[in-house]
Amino acid sequence: MLKGRHLIEPDNLTTGEIDEICLLAERMIVDSASYRDICRGKILAALFFEPSTRTRLSFEAAMQRIGGSVIGFSDAAVSSASKGESLADTIRTVAAYADIIAMRNPKEGAALLASRVSRSPVINAGDGGHHHPTQTLTDLMTIRALKGAFSGLTVGLCGDLKFGRTVHSLAKALSRYPGNRFVLISPAELAIPDYITGGVFAPAGIPWTSCERLEDVIGSLDILYMTRVQRERFFNEQDYIRLKDSYILDAEKMKLARGNMIVLHPLPRVNEIAPEVDADPRAAYFKQVRYGMFVRMALIAKLLGVL
Repeated sequence: MLKGRHLIEPDNLTTGEIDEICLLAERMIVDSASYRDICRGKILAALFFEPSTRTRLSFEAAMQRIGGSVIGFSDAAVSSASKGESLADTIRTVAAYADIIAMRNPKEGAALLASRVSRSPVINAGDGGHHHPTQTLTDLMTIRALKGAFSGLTVGLCGDLKFGRTVHSLAKALSRYPGNRFVLISPAELAIPDYITGGVFAPAGIPWTSCERLEDVIGSLDILYMTRVQRERFFNEQDYIRLKDSYILDAEKMKLARGNMIVLHPLPRVNEIAPEVDADPRAAYFKQVRYGMFVRMALIAKLLGVL
């Protein structure tokens, strides 16, 4: 039973609950008209203390497509945080108005703090470099739809594996399913943190390898998960400039890949995937966007207990 629960990180959901959410999302895709009024009278507060386009609009569209309303802000500068109000006080106030809260905050642990003081369910829409669980649900939903299962996959994670919260969350989620292995593709400076390799992969017995050249491994992958080098996570502009073009997926590299490989990306894209790849049937990142809206519709419905 998911009613009234918070979603702060992917581990808050069992694999059975993930399946339940994905199944509901699939039904919503097939027959969205049957669900358009299930949240009539309910209010989602979208609190985005950090810039976002896709995630914020996806939550807003999801809530409106199931009949609910949306309040909130998309810039911390227009909230009382700019006056010095604590996050805890903001959440207590907003929870008095809204039935459910989706929050993005640049500070790690902000969503967990919010969940401890909120009377309404809190969905973490990204907290710094920690977690982005609804992006993980989006990724899993896309993999389920296009690959048919979450198991027995060779998954390449490419680009910024150090700061990429979507990478960390997906790695943790897929490590719970049997037969998966990971190929970690990044420069040494952006390698995945030890808490993933040592704290997630090792206890689960997940095989993994690392390399710096995408060309050397792309032919072995079932899934290639590309990420951008995130300027906002760097303290040093020179390091960002030096590393930002480390990996660019283009048509030549795609020739080396399997015919049934899929390319995922949490977006926004900068230049790590050349526009020419968009026409390749293996490019699935814009399909991800649509799946993300439906999986958020299902999640909101489950947390509110309307289904």
